[in-house]
Amino acid sequence: MRTHVVSNQVPPFEGHHLLEQDRPLAEAVARWADPGDVPALRELGRLGGTAEALEHGRLADANPPILHTHDARGNRIDEVEFHPSWHWLMTRAVGAGLTAEPWTMPAGSRAHVRRAAGFLMWSRVEAGHGCPVSMTYAAGSALRHDPRFASGLLPKLASREYDFGIRPVADKSGAISGMGMTEKQGGSDVRAGSTEAVPAKDGPLGGDTYLLRGHKWFCSAPMSDVFLVLGQAPGGLTCFVVPRALDDGTRNPFAIQRLKDKLGNHSNASSEVEFDGTWGSRLGPEGRGVRTIIDMVGATRLDCILGSTATMRDALARAVHHARHRQAFGAALVDQPLMRNVLADLALEAEAATVLGLRLAHAVDDGETDLVRLGVAVGKFWVCKRTAPMVAEALECLGGNGYVEENVLARLYREAPLNSIWEGSGNVNALDVVRAITRDPASLQALTKELHVVRGRSTELDRFTDSVLLRAGSLEADSPTAAFTARSLVEGLALALQAALLVEYSPGPVADAFLASRISRRWGDTFGSLPVDLAGSVGPVIDRAG
Repeated sequence: MRTHVVSNQVPPFEGHHLLEQDRPLAEAVARWADPGDVPALRELGRLGGTAEALEHGRLADANPPILHTHDARGNRIDEVEFHPSWHWLMTRAVGAGLTAEPWTMPAGSRAHVRRAAGFLMWSRVEAGHGCPVSMTYAAGSALRHDPRFASGLLPKLASREYDFGIRPVADKSGAISGMGMTEKQGGSDVRAGSTEAVPAKDGPLGGDTYLLRGHKWFCSAPMSDVFLVLGQAPGGLTCFVVPRALDDGTRNPFAIQRLKDKLGNHSNASSEVEFDGTWGSRLGPEGRGVRTIIDMVGATRLDCILGSTATMRDALARAVHHARHRQAFGAALVDQPLMRNVLADLALEAEAATVLGLRLAHAVDDGETDLVRLGVAVGKFWVCKRTAPMVAEALECLGGNGYVEENVLARLYREAPLNSIWEGSGNVNALDVVRAITRDPASLQALTKELHVVRGRSTELDRFTDSVLLRAGSLEADSPTAAFTARSLVEGLALALQAALLVEYSPGPVADAFLASRISRRWGDTFGSLPVDLAGSVGPVIDRAG
């Protein structure tokens, strides 16, 4: 039909190398990863940009999991059926060592940076399956402290074999972990949980065994092999390792009541589960449940930073791809002055998030626990908060094409708020920053040291950093004023940290634009309001975006 001649449309977004065409990430890998890991990361980046991988991502999102509570004879089975594309994605993620493997590697291996770069890239293919991948990685951080679990369970969680199905962990070539903390009456206040844990000697799990009874309002990845769960033991809130299948092959009572109907993250089976006579093995002392599971929470919060960065990065790459191929008003969109302002501003946000996420992974590798403690909470608050408005602006770069499902931006937009909610909402993370500063002064000292690496290279940054550190150092524990102003403090700390990292590691045009907009505040309230004196220098910033 002559009326249906297609012109001035953008070619499909495929064949985009997720490492080589992401210059900030490639530079971070070259800086902090083991050179021996780079070829495998390059291959993962190549695979992630193929039409095959992107189609599996689309199919996994378009075909949500299905809960089967009973079999045909009325037996309770509590199984979740996933689309084959989910399993394809999981097989590649586990096979790339994106689960618990770094916790089994020797010091100096730089395994957390390798894994962080891989997780960031592979999350761009499809975000939902990143949940069990992340939970499995994070569980390793808690289990490694208990010799029994470190020797018996951790190697299965670190395996590069994806072995789906409910069977005893000992019979599987690899295992996946989930987590159950949140309850209806408490939400983020996990200490308000009412799940009861009664000691039961000579249980089937070995060690100190308990019988659990209660309802978890959010339980991640219910087809996982093991879960870290909080319950009220006689000595107080305690952490337990709960398997889906017991060693003799029988199933641990684990009633999946329903799957959550979520805004996004459609491929992932977030669930409500009921425990009733469910066996759990104690991890850590009674009454120290939060302290025991906090390592897992910290690791998942790092993944929230990386996952949000992946969402931003993919939205940016798609916006730039569109602008390079779309003509409007006599020129390519990417050459239009105002569009260049928008794209450069978005690129600054994505690059700052990338460098921050990989720097924190490097800190995990180097055992910088004080910096990790505070830096992850700061980064989780800020990067995850910035994702939704950033993706919305990237979507708008495509106009109406961005609002239809075929171009993926709609999926990214639904995904964008998630990491700001999971593993502690913005308020929870902001208050965690206040607690870290007032109760653990070493964490603020570590952050101060990091900020002062670039001392003297920008008067504006020095002034900004001094101001925010003065505020942080004057906080009083449990002060209503500190709590009321926590968000503005964390925002300042995050911007100072991102700016310092960009000054240290990114090219001059990137660092200068970030300082002018975010630190000197010569910037408006929307993306695309960079000051006019940067107009001639945004080209290199955009080029780094793909």
